[in-house]
Amino acid sequence: MRFGVHLPLMGFGTAPYTVRDLVTYVETATSLGFEAVCANDHVVFGSPWLDGPTALAAVVSCSGNARLVTTAANPVVRGPAVLAKALATLDVLSGGRVVAGLAPGSSDRDYASVGVPFDERWPRFDEAVRALRAVLRGDPFEGPFYAVDGPQTPLPAQPGGPPLWVGSWGSDAGMRRVARLGDGWLASAYNIGPDEFGRAWTGLRDRLEAAERDPETFENAVGTMWFHIDRRRSDEVLSDRLAPVMHRPVEQLRERLAFGPGAAVLEKVTAFRAAGAQWMFVWPVGESPGGDLEQLHRFHDEVMTRVDG
Repeated sequence: MRFGVHLPLMGFGTAPYTVRDLVTYVETATSLGFEAVCANDHVVFGSPWLDGPTALAAVVSCSGNARLVTTAANPVVRGPAVLAKALATLDVLSGGRVVAGLAPGSSDRDYASVGVPFDERWPRFDEAVRALRAVLRGDPFEGPFYAVDGPQTPLPAQPGGPPLWVGSWGSDAGMRRVARLGDGWLASAYNIGPDEFGRAWTGLRDRLEAAERDPETFENAVGTMWFHIDRRRSDEVLSDRLAPVMHRPVEQLRERLAFGPGAAVLEKVTAFRAAGAQWMFVWPVGESPGGDLEQLHRFHDEVMTRVDG
C-alpha cells in the first residue's frame, strides 16, 4: 500500500492559510515517504475552504516526485473545459505528475452557486468526464451539455492527459460508471468500510475483464481518511473538531475513520490493504497549530512503517 496526504484546505481552526505553511506541510509529508499530495474540491462549504487546484499549484515546486491528485474535482460545477485547463497547467508545471480524481459531489449548494440544476448532475457528469478526456487529449468535443471547439494548449505533459480516477461510494451503479469512464477508482473512507471496499473492488475487476480491460493496470485509492493518533484524546478530537463540520453522527465517523491509538489505526489501514486498496490518502486532524505535522510523524512511525510488516 502507498500513502498520500490531503492538503489542509480546511484547517479546523488550527492551520493558518499561508503558502509557507502549505509548503512546510508538503515538505514534511514527502520527507516521511508520502507519495501523493491531494486536494478536495468544494465551492460552498460550511467552514472556510481553500480552492483545491490553486492550493496544488502553490506546492508544485516543493512536492518532489509526489503525484498531485484531485480528490475529487467536480467537472460539472467547474465545467470540463475550465477544469481541463487547470489540470493541463498543473501537469505541465509538475512535469507530468497529475492524477485527476473526478466526482459530481453531493452538495446542491455547489450546483446552485454556478446555476446548474442539481438533479442533472449524473448525466452531466458522464458527459463532462468524456469531454474532459477529449480536451486533455487535444480533441474537440460536442454533446448535449458541453462543446469545446479546437485544442486547448499547452497540452498536458503526460501523453493523452492525466489518468482519470472516477469517485464512487461503492454502489452498483457507481461502480459501473467507474468501469465505463475511469482509469482508476477513488473511494471515500467516510462512506465505505474495508468489507464493502473489497466486495466493490472484486466486482469492478470482473467488470473490467468483461470489457476486455486489464484490471492489473487499473488503480484504486481510499481517499479522505481523516485521522488522529492518540490513546486518550482522539475521541474528543473527533467529536469536537471533525463531527461538527461533517454533520455526520460521531458513531458513524468513529466506525469509518482512523481515530484512536496507533495500533487501532494500523488495524484499520491493514484491513483496507487486505481488501485490495492500493493507495490511502490521509488527512490529519490536529489539536493546535503544528498539530497536523505531529500527526503526520505519528502516522509514519506507528502505521506506515508497520503496515507491510
